[in-house]
Amino acid sequence: MPLNKGDAFDGDSRTLAAVLRERLGRQQLILITNNEYGKWLTGTEWPTDAHQTRDAASAVGFLKELDDAGLAARIGRAVELIKAGNGTEVYKAETARIDKEYSARPEAEEHVSGSSSDSGPGTLIAIAAGLVLAVVGAVLLVRHRLPRHTSFAFPDAVFAAEEAADEAGLRRQAAAEMLALGEAVEHADGAASGLSRALDAYDAAGRVLDAARGLPDLVGVLALAAEGRSALAPTPGLPLCFFDPRHGTAVRRTTWRPLGRRERADVAVCDDCGQALRARRSPQVMAVRHRGRTVPYFEVPAEHSLWAATGYGSLLSGPDDTLAARVGTGEFSRARLLSDDHGGAVGD
Repeated sequence: MPLNKGDAFDGDSRTLAAVLRERLGRQQLILITNNEYGKWLTGTEWPTDAHQTRDAASAVGFLKELDDAGLAARIGRAVELIKAGNGTEVYKAETARIDKEYSARPEAEEHVSGSSSDSGPGTLIAIAAGLVLAVVGAVLLVRHRLPRHTSFAFPDAVFAAEEAADEAGLRRQAAAEMLALGEAVEHADGAASGLSRALDAYDAAGRVLDAARGLPDLVGVLALAAEGRSALAPTPGLPLCFFDPRHGTAVRRTTWRPLGRRERADVAVCDDCGQALRARRSPQVMAVRHRGRTVPYFEVPAEHSLWAATGYGSLLSGPDDTLAARVGTGEFSRARLLSDDHGGAVGD
């Protein structure tokens, strides 16, 4: 059952899992689902994660012996780990192995990143369902001020082709957000200290919306609208969630180190992504197409994408560095031209 933004579950596997549990009427339940990234599985357990279901399902994606295995074999292995109750142990061992392998590669020095008892069948049910869930492993973050971008090596199976986003719906949302910002500016106190910045953000959002070619640019309009609203607020707030701005306004900033990297980045995250990081899990990330591959948006070379360079606001250098200012100085347009010249436009 593939999930898509705008469907009955809004493309959210957690919503589907909650509905399944309610309709099944089970108090004790294990759900094992696959997701869009090939061999990766997602595990959910109620009432608690007593059998380490989440880690057991995640661990399967790292096991070398299952690289070419089919869905049934991978689910079978996940069930074995759940029954044995050692999913967390295997998950930690496998992620540590990969972390060590990639950190030990010679080229790693040249890269720069900005960056859970047995149970009888009468009480637990394992259900396999096809889901779309953006789970990623190792990724690269490059800040705009760095002179170059180098690609970070990671298991190819982590990223597979993402299903087409509901671009028309996102475009309507972006237009609505920009309109709401315009109305807020119109009714703002003329002496408000952030009025000029809000106007700049409104103007920049209009430019980006007019030129938007796909998901990354449309999300950029959302980020600019959020920047404008923040400028009008008594206390400026955080930008949108770094990992996927569609998650909404971030609730905190946190330090993040991608799997296999030594360097860390300070990023703004929503509550769900913050919890994932604290549990040593990969947050749900917005993926884009770049040069024929599906990658996290922030792995696109910074010179090819204003959004990768800024993390949609998370990676700005200070209070005077804004998304609107960068659009105003032509960074958005130059990045688009450079992507066209290299035949690898973001979102193609």
